[in-house]
Amino acid sequence: MSEGTPKPRVGELLVADGVITENQLARALAEQRASGQMLGEMLVGQGVITQQILVRSLSKCLGIQGVTLRHGLIDPVLIAMIGEEEAERLRAIPMFMVRDTLTVAMAEPQSLPTIDRLRQLTKCRRIRPVLALEANIREYIKKYAGGNVDVDAFLTSLAEQDVEVVERESVDEGPATDLDKLVAGSPIVNLVNVALLTAVKDRGSDIHIEPDKRGTRVRYRKDGMLRDLMKPPPGMHAAVISRVKVIGRMDIAEKRLPQEGRVRIVAEGREIDLRVSSMPTLLGEKIVIRILDKQNLKVRFEDLGFEHAAMQRFKLVLKQPHGLVLVTGPTGSGKTTTLYSALELLRSPEVNILTVEDPVEYQLDGVNQIQVQDQIGLGFARALRSILRQDPDIIMVGEIRDEETARVAVQAALTGHGVLATLHTNDAVGAVARLLDMHVEPYLLSSALNGVVAQRLARTICAGCRTKYYPTPEVLADAGIASMAGRPFQKGGGCPQCHDSGFQGRLGVYEVIEITQPMRRMIHSRASSQMLREQTARDGALSLRQAGVQLALADKTSVEEVLRVTRTDDVDCEALPIAGRVEPVREAA
Repeated sequence: MSEGTPKPRVGELLVADGVITENQLARALAEQRASGQMLGEMLVGQGVITQQILVRSLSKCLGIQGVTLRHGLIDPVLIAMIGEEEAERLRAIPMFMVRDTLTVAMAEPQSLPTIDRLRQLTKCRRIRPVLALEANIREYIKKYAGGNVDVDAFLTSLAEQDVEVVERESVDEGPATDLDKLVAGSPIVNLVNVALLTAVKDRGSDIHIEPDKRGTRVRYRKDGMLRDLMKPPPGMHAAVISRVKVIGRMDIAEKRLPQEGRVRIVAEGREIDLRVSSMPTLLGEKIVIRILDKQNLKVRFEDLGFEHAAMQRFKLVLKQPHGLVLVTGPTGSGKTTTLYSALELLRSPEVNILTVEDPVEYQLDGVNQIQVQDQIGLGFARALRSILRQDPDIIMVGEIRDEETARVAVQAALTGHGVLATLHTNDAVGAVARLLDMHVEPYLLSSALNGVVAQRLARTICAGCRTKYYPTPEVLADAGIASMAGRPFQKGGGCPQCHDSGFQGRLGVYEVIEITQPMRRMIHSRASSQMLREQTARDGALSLRQAGVQLALADKTSVEEVLRVTRTDDVDCEALPIAGRVEPVREAA
């Protein structure tokens, strides 16, 4: 919105969003003139709109992020920084501290004198104001005034039904202990619920619950980076661990050995799968919960971030009637999501698709998925041999881990099946060397392999704090675009929306190579990885570093982020070819 354009009013936004009609607005304005009340507060009082809708509309009007205060969003001890009386007068309540920035909910977040007073009281250099309704602020000032919040009472007041365990199996009752009673109490249940809900709402991928010398540390991973979530008081760690183990159907008495479990919960009105892993450490057990939320699963190629030429090359490889296609990259780089996207493209009523995975992360319609169970001898290789007797057209192998699985996968690709699999290598051509190290014969591999995709996940720039900047000459040289010194790029400046990281969301960086006839001859003769890499460049494929630079040039991520996620030895630092049209840099608003 330009500076000369007047900002919309709350009533106009409510009508534009379809929340109320023009007639309702006209009647409400007439009542407002008679009563002298604020329009939004009057509509909330009448039950026409909710507090959340009003906060959203007000935040649009003011251009400031809005929030509806609730338990779990506020650190109760922070109110002591300004005191109850001053909080009431300023109509503000501190929410949480991230490094040197204090986020404060305010009834008038645009009031500079109030922000200056908060800086003076809190001794915090940076104050991040967010909008909240005055009544909502006063409610929580009274709840948390004095700073002496009873953690048990605080957690007990949360809604236990916010997270519901689905299909929970009964656990044999053992001798009752104090720990068992503590786990059954609502404070521990609700603490775990808050951690799960926060991570789900913030689109987190993992929750880490780990012992600390001063108690327990709970963190969650978002966009590939860990962030602090909460620090429960000392003495609660064993109870929290046991609660997670119970819902994960794990043995709460076994604390010396690693364990794995899984559970399905209902949160935010939808079912979400959790994978739970426990590990004994020096200070106690650590648990990591992997969150598998189908809402975050992107199965369309257009949503993954493929550059157009790379996407067309990958689709061409996939549509070959038989052969081996590999997706490589480190753990957490999105390999499984790419394979699921490939299966979505290939799926049809005329095709029999089977997968063998460990674990099955998401259930796909029309696909027969098999879970590896090493404890009963059902490993990748054995499952793969059995799959070949199921008349498959396409086989997806979750991971090629050993020589036997590699040999069976290559043989399946040579006998008329399409085989998709993942492999842990640093780049695409490294997959060839890895399979040769697994004693796959070069003449078999050169015939079976159709293509390889290497990928990473780069964080995308936060839309709320996007700004222009100029990378240093050293950074540009490392990225292979030294000639672009003086050209403006984009990055995030940091805001409450992205937790001051400057990034929100992630996008794939892909290196896609098709095995051409020259490549097949080179694989057959055991050519070096460097020679294969030079041939892929001659074939027109971009390396991971070059593909990442394309994203930076298109203002989707920063140059530094590209350097962070890509290797330094998969491209030289000469001028890179810039494929396709690059959108012009947009000035920050």
